[in-house]
Amino acid sequence: MDVPKISLKGVKKAFGPKVVLDGVDLDIQRGESVVIIGGSGTGKSVLLKSILGILQPDAGTIRIDGEDTTHITGRDRERAMAKFGMLFQGAALFDSLPVWENVAFGLMQGQRVGRKEARERAVATLGAVGLGPDVANLSPSELSGGMQKRVGLARAICTNPEIIFFDEPTTGLDPIMADVINDLIVKCVKDLGATALSITHDMASARKIADRIAMLYKGKLIWVGPVSEIDNSGNAYVDQFIHGRAEGPIQMQIRAF
Repeated sequence: MDVPKISLKGVKKAFGPKVVLDGVDLDIQRGESVVIIGGSGTGKSVLLKSILGILQPDAGTIRIDGEDTTHITGRDRERAMAKFGMLFQGAALFDSLPVWENVAFGLMQGQRVGRKEARERAVATLGAVGLGPDVANLSPSELSGGMQKRVGLARAICTNPEIIFFDEPTTGLDPIMADVINDLIVKCVKDLGATALSITHDMASARKIADRIAMLYKGKLIWVGPVSEIDNSGNAYVDQFIHGRAEGPIQMQIRAF
């Protein structure tokens, strides 16, 4: 077996008395697409931020290509992060920059590519997500939600990253546009040969973009398996979540008014 692209062993993170990650173990192989599902507040974003080094785990190890990156900083962190691209929830575009500069941001800031080449590569990448060159000079505020998400995807892939993170990639989109974005994610990841890690509570999205699905609940991965087995997981928590049932072992805290 090859060295995993991403390997998490015993990762723990708490904020005061609130334990968010409680010993997470997960290996993601090169070229694999893994989707982490779970309700709001279950620690999905904390897990991503820990891998990226934005947060420091309290315990456990995180390895990228076999290298322990759990506590690296400075130049070593920059080198490790150069392997990553990310599509943020809500696209998170810079309002003050035109579309092409948003897409080329990593090229110009991280790789010191000149503006002329960066613009050419940005326009080509916009084409890969179905947006014409006429979009390049627009402001993000002139774009629809679906177009902003495509621009965000273009930015995530423009540096040809080895690993791409997708944070709730279909949030705020209608079902048809969400499906378009899911198709683009599958295509772009395959074309790059990238490893993908996504977090979502959109099961239609998870089913389409995942090779494997992992469910995070109360800080632990309670089920990990191929997407083809999600409907027969034998896990009551997973079954309740994927079918969106109010009744089941997962109890929502609803405050009475």
